[in-house]
Amino acid sequence: MSSKVRINRYLAQAGFGSRRKCEELIRRGAVSINGNQVETLSATVDPDRDVVSVHGEPVAGFEKPVILVLNKPAGVISAVTDSFNRKTVIEIAREKGYRERIFPVGRLDFDTTGILLLTNDGEMANRLTHPRYKIDKTYLVTVEGDVPERTAVCIAGGIRWGDFTTQPCRVEIVKRAKNSTDLVVTLKEGKKRQVKKMFNLFGHRVVRLHRNAIGGMTFGDLAEGDMRPLRPGEERKLRTLLGLS
Repeated sequence: MSSKVRINRYLAQAGFGSRRKCEELIRRGAVSINGNQVETLSATVDPDRDVVSVHGEPVAGFEKPVILVLNKPAGVISAVTDSFNRKTVIEIAREKGYRERIFPVGRLDFDTTGILLLTNDGEMANRLTHPRYKIDKTYLVTVEGDVPERTAVCIAGGIRWGDFTTQPCRVEIVKRAKNSTDLVVTLKEGKKRQVKKMFNLFGHRVVRLHRNAIGGMTFGDLAEGDMRPLRPGEERKLRTLLGLS
């Protein structure tokens, strides 16, 4: 027996953008169910029986929510496709037998390893990447040189480059070697190459970057290159953090 879902979630899952964007479509009168214009945001739809249309065109491609977690290896692109024919995280998913229409949530650089989520839930992806929801992302970082405590404090307090200022974060020095420093950095945002840029500003090149956790979840059972669906308890925790039912 099929369960009903809210119309805004159905549209987001079918690729019409975030739930907020889908709600705008409904308010403008662009959405109908079985030929009847949807007049309330609380309307529900049975994906197996109802015909939903947007601007008179039937909606196709609704899929049940899928959330996968990957321990990304180096040398893989966090993208659906790559114009340089480099291996992508979607190719890893296909190799593991996942055929759903999914996309990576945010990105990890080509040479960065660690935890990456892939999903077909547009609203979840939006909230995971939006600074408003302040979802912790923890990184294990190795940089060149001896990082002074004052530099760690400065980075943790927020720094400015160009016209952008980073939000406060947590920076912990774990180990100092002769020519390098190991740190743990926890961000609540994720600008492009943010960790590398923060340390580069102080003359410390990042030589290793590994995302260890998202939302406090570490997924220690995943070897490099492994992928699996989120377990029910993990998904509940993530949805609670994001304010999703």
